[in-house]
Amino acid sequence: MDSIFFLEIVVSVLFMSMVAQTLSKHFKVPIIMFLLLEGILAGPEVLNIIDPSIFGDGLTAIVSLSVAVIVFDGGLHIDIKSIRAIQKTAFKLTTIGVLITFACTTLITYFILGVEFKLAALFGSLVAATGPTVITPLVRNIHVNHKVGKILEIEGVFNDAASVILAAFMFEWIVSQLDGFSAVFFILLRLIIGITIGVVSGNILKRFLSSGSLVTDQTARFFTLTLVVFSYVLSELLGNESGILAVAVFGIITGTSNIPHKNALKEFKADLVMMMLSIIFILLAAMLKFEYIIGIGVKGIIVVLLLIFLVRPLAVFGSTVNSHMRTNEKLFISFIGPRGVVPASIATYFALKLDSMNILGGQMLVGLVFLTVIITVIMTGTLARRVANLLGVIPMEILIIGGGEVGKILAERFEKRGENVVVVDNSEEMCQRLLKQGIRVVHGDAEDINVLKEAGIEKAKYVVATTDQDNTNLLVSQIAKSKFNLKEDQIVARVNNVENLHAFWDLSIRSMSPQMTTALVLDNMVGKPSMFSMCEVGEEGEILEARVTNPKVAGKAIKELNLPENSLLLMIRRGDKSYIANGNLVLEYDDLVTVIGEDDAAREVADILNR
Repeated sequence: MDSIFFLEIVVSVLFMSMVAQTLSKHFKVPIIMFLLLEGILAGPEVLNIIDPSIFGDGLTAIVSLSVAVIVFDGGLHIDIKSIRAIQKTAFKLTTIGVLITFACTTLITYFILGVEFKLAALFGSLVAATGPTVITPLVRNIHVNHKVGKILEIEGVFNDAASVILAAFMFEWIVSQLDGFSAVFFILLRLIIGITIGVVSGNILKRFLSSGSLVTDQTARFFTLTLVVFSYVLSELLGNESGILAVAVFGIITGTSNIPHKNALKEFKADLVMMMLSIIFILLAAMLKFEYIIGIGVKGIIVVLLLIFLVRPLAVFGSTVNSHMRTNEKLFISFIGPRGVVPASIATYFALKLDSMNILGGQMLVGLVFLTVIITVIMTGTLARRVANLLGVIPMEILIIGGGEVGKILAERFEKRGENVVVVDNSEEMCQRLLKQGIRVVHGDAEDINVLKEAGIEKAKYVVATTDQDNTNLLVSQIAKSKFNLKEDQIVARVNNVENLHAFWDLSIRSMSPQMTTALVLDNMVGKPSMFSMCEVGEEGEILEARVTNPKVAGKAIKELNLPENSLLLMIRRGDKSYIANGNLVLEYDDLVTVIGEDDAAREVADILNR
């Protein structure tokens, strides 16, 4: 085949990638679904436009290079310093969770399909990991709870590496009969090689990017890409199947470091990753032979469904026993378990090796892995947003300007109720204090539009200016309105000097003065002792508003509702009228209810009203 023919294939794949991106944005589902469908349609089994077999061994090289860059990019978007509160949960999912998934999947496959135990174990190891190539764009697309999203991303990056090493061990067990000390040595050696090369590469890149003004964005991107490929190749040479772990560690060290040109690297890698993801997913999908899947039959589908609805929840709940995660968050993580490029590519590679050694089971392995990828990707891609809405893990994006005492307390409260919060502050000390509490921060001047963009103002639901400088609060509020088109009810500002209140009001900015508010509250407390209890709720509970959208609640009297004991409905807002809540008042659809409650009681009532 001449070079033009190869270029025709590349152009075809890139064109299909553009189509997939357009469809993904239009239908708001992960691009992986369309890439998978396009690959199957374009492959030899349907239209025969693309035949990946013509690449020969070159396909393995293409897949390896692409996976290395994709995993590095996943690590690059993880900042360990800003997610300390979830490190233990993520670590357990990538260790305990992987082992639970591996063990349960192996047993289910062995007993249901009746295949050889070693082959069942090989399949169990391949699908023990969730795919970062699917999870990362999915999480960013539906904007789930920051804590949940980062747990899923970290899990995807790290357990891909864990799964690859485990699968390599199982493959060696099949072909070379590893046992005893040699088996332990095999795994430990690859862990040491991958982690060491990843750490060394991360430190080399940090030194290079910090070396001076001679390093431009272009130089930084070129050097980083070269170092990623070098790290992967060197790790593979020293210990086969350790390369993914090396680039994962490399990416996380880079993402956690405060180094120049980081944003340039992220932008460049995002484009590169999309191109590589498109190429390998389409090519791998095109390799699929229907006879592999048909040969497995209904039993194969049963295995995959058990993997989704039994094994995955067992792994998640087993790994998060002592965590502070809510049940709905665990349920959402349990549902998000798609398998992606890595198991598909490695299964294909192992199948070719097994066939060359005259060891049966290669075709069954490929068919079962691809069946798992297809079902999990389609199910996750089509239902993830609905499940997220049902479980309430799509929060508001709230940008807080100022990390002082007011900003800190606000951030803690918003985080506690599950919102996505970012704090902007120009004090390095203040930022470090917030980081230690697991709150996301951006260090910089909030009056700088680029700093606000970095903090995510373009997708913020609310901007809350809490600094002790009225000029800053006023300017940030104006920027939010004029430059980023936030509405009046999306901006809230603190006014430190009572005399400046009218300046905010004249610009239609919702604002409050601590001095004025304190005086009003104290005024109401004098001679009205009951006001104390309402103020004290603010320490351990909260007061919030919830819209009645649950059809099972609309049309019922308040006394008929089974509400938590430590909660109380205060007021009902219906159109332009307000009603004091009493037991006989019948709630109507779209009523706005003011709820007061201790601990999480107010949130529980809100869930009942708008379920």
